[in-house]
Amino acid sequence: MEKQFLNKDNRDKFIEENKGFVYTVASTICNRKLDWVNDDELSISLIAFNNACDTYDDCKGSFLGYAKVLIKNALIDYFRKTKNTPYLMFENHDEVTDYIDNKSALTEFEKSREKLELADEIALFSKKLSTFKLSFTDLLDSCPSHIDTRNNLLNIAFKCSSEKSILDYINSKKKLPISEIMLLTNSKRKFMDKWRKYILALILILSDNDYSYLKSYLNIKVGEYDG
Repeated sequence: MEKQFLNKDNRDKFIEENKGFVYTVASTICNRKLDWVNDDELSISLIAFNNACDTYDDCKGSFLGYAKVLIKNALIDYFRKTKNTPYLMFENHDEVTDYIDNKSALTEFEKSREKLELADEIALFSKKLSTFKLSFTDLLDSCPSHIDTRNNLLNIAFKCSSEKSILDYINSKKKLPISEIMLLTNSKRKFMDKWRKYILALILILSDNDYSYLKSYLNIKVGEYDG
C-alpha cells in the first residue's frame, strides 16, 4: 500500500472511503446491523482503523488485514470492559475475508508477512505456556470437539480475563483459582477440572495485548445464547 494514503493530510478522505470496510468488520463481529449514530462499536472501530493508519508499516502485511486485527481486538477489549458483556461464540469461517482479499489483492509476500506475525506470537505464547508447564500439544489434546462446549469455555475465559484478582492469582500461582471461577461463572467443579488447561490458555490470550493476531485468529463474534 502507498504510504501517502495513510498520511494525516489524506486521512479523512481515506477513512471515509473505507467506512464500508470498517462497518463490515464491526457488524460481522457484533453479528448484527449497526448504526453510525447510535452504536459505540462503530466509533470504537473507526478509532482502531485510524490507529492502524498511524502504526502501519509494510512489514505488517496487508493494511486492511492489519486494520481488521486492530478493529477486532478493540471490540473484544470493549466487550471485556463493558458491564453488559455479550455472549460470544467461535466462528468456523470469516465472512470478511473475501472483502479484504478482493479489495487489497493480497500478494504472496503480504500473506507470508502475516503468517510470520502469527508465528512470532505463537512462539511468544509457547514460551508463556512453558511457565505453566504446558505446551501446544497439551492444548490440542484438551481442545473440546463440540462447538457448544467451546463457546461455553470461551465465555468463562472472557469473564475471567477482566477480573484482576483472577489474573493476579494465575500469574503468581501459575494455575487457575478454580473456586473463584466457579463462583463467578456458576460452573461445576468437574467441568472446570476437565477443561482447566483450555480455559487457562484462553484467559492468557484474551487478557494480553501481546497476542493481537492470536486473539484475532480465534474468530470471535457476538452470538445468541441458547443454552
